[in-house]
Amino acid sequence: QVQLVESGGGLVQAGGSLKLSCAASGRTFSTYAMGWFRQAPGKVREFVAAISRSGGTTISADSVKGRFTIPRDNAKNTVYLQMNSLKPKDTAVYYCAASRYTMATTKGYNCWGQGTQVNVSS
Repeated sequence: QVQLVESGGGLVQAGGSLKLSCAASGRTFSTYAMGWFRQAPGKVREFVAAISRSGGTTISADSVKGRFTIPRDNAKNTVYLQMNSLKPKDTAVYYCAASRYTMATTKGYNCWGQGTQVNVSS
């Protein structure tokens, strides 16, 4: 199990960009698929994007496809969420998570960061 710490959240105007970071401790980072999830007030936590262990494959939710990317740097034990063309509906607490299973296996995400708040104003 790895320890995850998100950072990079804040307030941005609609149409702007933010880059979130998720730093992992330990030396087993490359054995985990990594995902980003978010939870807005009054809504359930939803999947945003994920990346495979090697970084060779990514998936993303339809709501963010074409706007968000999820690169990872295994040498730095860090996964990122690059958010462009932000919309007010993107406002949420964003969490990164690690999985020892495939990036699409939601039950596999059992290591979670503390979350970072993203507010998008109109």
